[in-house]
Amino acid sequence: MKRGIGKLTAVAAMMIGLGSAAAAQDYPYRDITTAVVWGAGGGTDSINRMIMAEMEKHLPVSINVINQTGGVAGSNGMVYVMNQPDDGYTLVGLSESNVTAAVQGGWDKKFDYWYPFIVGGSPDLISVPADSPYGTLQELVDAAKAAPGTIPAAASGAGSIHHLNLLAIENGADVTFNFIPYKGSAPGQEAALAGEVALVVTSLAEQAALIEGGKLKPLAMLTPETAEIAGMTVPSAFDIYDGLDAYLPLKQAIGFAVHNSASDDVKSALGTAFEAAIASDVVADWASANNYDVGGQYGEEAQALFETLEANFAYTLKELGATTVDPASLGIDKP
Repeated sequence: MKRGIGKLTAVAAMMIGLGSAAAAQDYPYRDITTAVVWGAGGGTDSINRMIMAEMEKHLPVSINVINQTGGVAGSNGMVYVMNQPDDGYTLVGLSESNVTAAVQGGWDKKFDYWYPFIVGGSPDLISVPADSPYGTLQELVDAAKAAPGTIPAAASGAGSIHHLNLLAIENGADVTFNFIPYKGSAPGQEAALAGEVALVVTSLAEQAALIEGGKLKPLAMLTPETAEIAGMTVPSAFDIYDGLDAYLPLKQAIGFAVHNSASDDVKSALGTAFEAAIASDVVADWASANNYDVGGQYGEEAQALFETLEANFAYTLKELGATTVDPASLGIDKP
């Protein structure tokens, strides 16, 4: 009996030793999984697959990308990753739209639960159908002022980044459109082509093919910068209306995150790989080809950007009566 107990003790000690050795290994020593909260083929999915492939070049392991969709504002994917250990081996692929999950009852956390990495996003713009009588943003605004609240506008769903940008241009230009929500950017753009709405606000990446195909006519970028597409320069709305910078720009923030409670070693390793990836020609060429602006913020800087987006989104939804949870109860300050 004593001899058997001795053998068991030796085996147990060996297993503990192996476990301690594994724990002592530098992160990462096994493959990482990124769970994207939106569907395959979408902007968040595409960006994550691109950046993870580039980050792999600077890590000793592979990064596998999966899709964990559903819930409220991508809450299924966030809850899935939240329930994994905070050891850095399960990341969440997300976007600015996920900041509304809490106020819509999808989960009960502020967005600072995450330590985010922002790859970038595509700037929004206002466009009209190619046969529209409006040739400039000023002409469109003048028409809307002459008949307030009658010109139908699409900007994805209520509380989306595109809807917030539509509200910003309304405030900045002192004009009111008839906002008609659609379940996503593509349906809104299709509505513009079908003549259901007179204008659409979505991103340049989403509109590019329609502009290049002569189906949509861009009027203005909702950023301080102009844009070049289809042989034309799209002017900035900032050059048309003074004081617009009080409301804009509100930009997409697409990327990924790790638990904010993850260790400094995990955050540092991911940060180093992310910086190297963001600085690569691969990312620059991908962004240029797909009409995206590269961000590159992570950690506290990215958390500050998401905090602003979270506040704007949350209280806009509250004013629209589209929240099930009071933002203040979550500790979200009114902007």
